[in-house]
Amino acid sequence: MKEAKLPASKAKKERLSKFTSFLFVLPYLLLFLAFLFIPLVYGIYISLHDYNLLSSVQPFIGFENYATIFNPDSAMNSLFFEGLGNTVKFVIFSVPLLVVIGLGLALLLNSIPGKLRTFFRTIYFIPYAISVSVVSIIFLWILDTNSGLLNMYLMDLGFDAIPWLTKQPFAWISLIGATIWWTLGFNMIIFINALNEVPEELYEAGAIDGASAWQKFIHITLPTIRPIMLFVIITSTIASFNVFGQPYLMTRGGPGDSTEVLLMGIVNLAFEERELGVASAMALLMSLIMIVISVIQFKIANYKQGGEN
Repeated sequence: MKEAKLPASKAKKERLSKFTSFLFVLPYLLLFLAFLFIPLVYGIYISLHDYNLLSSVQPFIGFENYATIFNPDSAMNSLFFEGLGNTVKFVIFSVPLLVVIGLGLALLLNSIPGKLRTFFRTIYFIPYAISVSVVSIIFLWILDTNSGLLNMYLMDLGFDAIPWLTKQPFAWISLIGATIWWTLGFNMIIFINALNEVPEELYEAGAIDGASAWQKFIHITLPTIRPIMLFVIITSTIASFNVFGQPYLMTRGGPGDSTEVLLMGIVNLAFEERELGVASAMALLMSLIMIVISVIQFKIANYKQGGEN
């Protein structure tokens, strides 16, 4: 049998609908091409060349930039792996706190009356709207060893000044503290929205069965918000891997090189040493590491969920 042809008016409406849908997608597509796809392709191209801004010729060298990074005798090797180590430290220190404190704050705000909840939610979210440079200036003003507000109060109380930004472990504590204050509001809002989606009937059923508040949290709240929890963990990990502004502006990578994260080394290599080829290779390797970690987190979460089911 021959397929029935659509009336001309209906076919025209379908074409118009598809074109309208395409127009809605077009802005995102253009932004994706301009700010993600094209830079990614160009970054791969640069990483395969001896791309020095001071030279008029950028010869193709294949994977030599990558080989240089993995050569133990190369300065690029220590720059990459020491920076990566410091970045991983920051991720390990910050991500659990951002997730746990964000969830705890969301649970706390959900337990107070509506008007107060809106007020405190706004207060905690405001720092997220501030730029990293302003956040760093605020914490420099608070934590400076000689003239910082916190040390002034400590000395007034008879304590010695603490080198918050110039000695370890205080430098890491300062960076993590500033990051939590700055970004905690985002995770809190995400968790509040997730908690509001938990069916109230589940809590009522748990109360009838005699479940305690802790049992409700473990057996009802956490399983229900698991997808949101995974989203927060992955986004917090990616954001922490991309840390740059806080150590660059607050500690300058010090004391020594102990807080010089990988992005600081890449930026220095690209724009001060002008070695864009190796810097692009490092940036691509860093992106690959983030993708692998995100996939592992996703697989672990799905495996645990499958095991529980």
